[in-house]
Amino acid sequence: MAICLNTKSAYKDFNMLVHDRYFVDKSAIIEAVSARINTKNRYLCITKPRRFGKTSVLNMLGAYYCKAYDSSELFDGLDISRTDTYTQHLNKYNVINLCLNSLSDKGNTYEDYINLTKNAIRRDLARCYPELKDEEFDSISEMLSATDDEFVFIIDEWDYIFSHVLYPEHYSDFLEFLRNLLKDRPYVALAYMTGVLPIKKYSTGSALNMFREYTMLNDPFFNDFFGFTEAEVEMLCQRQTALTIGEISDWYNGYQTRNGTRLYNPRSVVCALEDSVCQSYWTRTGKMDEVLFFLKYNIGEVRDDVIKMVNDMPVILNIAEEYSAGQETISSREEIYSAMIIYGLLSYHDGTIKIPNKELMLEFQKALKDDDFGYVAELVRNSVVASYLHNIHNSELPILKYNDENSLSCVVTLAYLSARNKYRIEREEKSGKGFVDFLFYPRQKNLPGIILELKADKTPDDAIAQIKEKEYSEKLKKENVSSILAVGLNYDATKKEHQCIIELLD
Repeated sequence: MAICLNTKSAYKDFNMLVHDRYFVDKSAIIEAVSARINTKNRYLCITKPRRFGKTSVLNMLGAYYCKAYDSSELFDGLDISRTDTYTQHLNKYNVINLCLNSLSDKGNTYEDYINLTKNAIRRDLARCYPELKDEEFDSISEMLSATDDEFVFIIDEWDYIFSHVLYPEHYSDFLEFLRNLLKDRPYVALAYMTGVLPIKKYSTGSALNMFREYTMLNDPFFNDFFGFTEAEVEMLCQRQTALTIGEISDWYNGYQTRNGTRLYNPRSVVCALEDSVCQSYWTRTGKMDEVLFFLKYNIGEVRDDVIKMVNDMPVILNIAEEYSAGQETISSREEIYSAMIIYGLLSYHDGTIKIPNKELMLEFQKALKDDDFGYVAELVRNSVVASYLHNIHNSELPILKYNDENSLSCVVTLAYLSARNKYRIEREEKSGKGFVDFLFYPRQKNLPGIILELKADKTPDDAIAQIKEKEYSEKLKKENVSSILAVGLNYDATKKEHQCIIELLD
């Protein structure tokens, strides 16, 4: 039974995907990948966050290229079938599928790990090429060369030992294994490799500099094939009636391609549609609590940025250097954000960094409760909205360097984070005769609604007067909220004090 050479595993997996209720056709990528076959650009590494469809595309490629079976029935109705080159490469190649996330049952050393892959290739070659069975070869590359055939290499989770911090003393050995297997070998018609972490740090000298890399920070070519576009999500929403495109967008939208196309997290979208409920499907693997893991490297510098981002205020920073596989230390704010963008924890477009969507916002809110955030953590864990706002002027926040209403809203955001289970909070919402800064819609009938108006270098009385004059309570009244609190919050930049008034409206 074949383990990696011309197996039917990719075909079976892609067959299940094609017949899934929420299948999205990404087969157009095949034409772009096929254009690189037997060219100098035949080494391709595409790295994206977990759950962005990397393995689905990889299985599609394996099913398309493999000569061991006829897969035309899977592709005849897909986008690739409408291209001029459709049949040129269909089922024409020996395909070696390598998934590098398997550990040996024989032991837990690096030799056990790498021999699992080496032995699988050797056994499959000996089975498919019986004339090689009794010959002695010093390396797998020698054995492959002796076949006089061409191979397409499909490699999944190339970065497994880096992302799981396995065998760090053997990282160079692992890279040498890949280099010796693939670089400048005439039997390589195509090498398609995928994972989460880029390899750029190792792309000099004799390492893997033959690969063209496309990452979350630098992909002008393949981005549309990973993640769901707005049009694709709208199409999927039409296949069910429980959830609207607006609900799905709020939870899972927020990434962007270089040209500005909006991208959704595909696994979360499908899970929500299958379950008929929007919730967090973020699963932690590899790193512990990933958001907090990266923030702890430089929490003093990034704390203010995080507070802005949880308040839907973007951070402007040009990211020039990418976090890469095997990087042992993170020494700067730029490297922290690079790592978090690579892992899909933040979105990045045109110099702007943001928390992409509600699903990831929940992860950042959890991180803010960690003790490393000091007073901020205490505030988030323990705050009760009305009482905290009443006493906020007595607090000295180390992050408080603000003197305008936008910045003041960051402080307010911290105050209501722990209240999101009890309130639905809307910012700058149309109500009455204008736009109110914050509206707190109670989720329980016994809680009051809250209208919060912010001022800078004025008075809290001015804020209360505006709430009444512009009839901001109208929206809450339409929701049948019986008790409504008006909260006026002012920050005096000269005195560096908060002033707060809370008034029960009639």
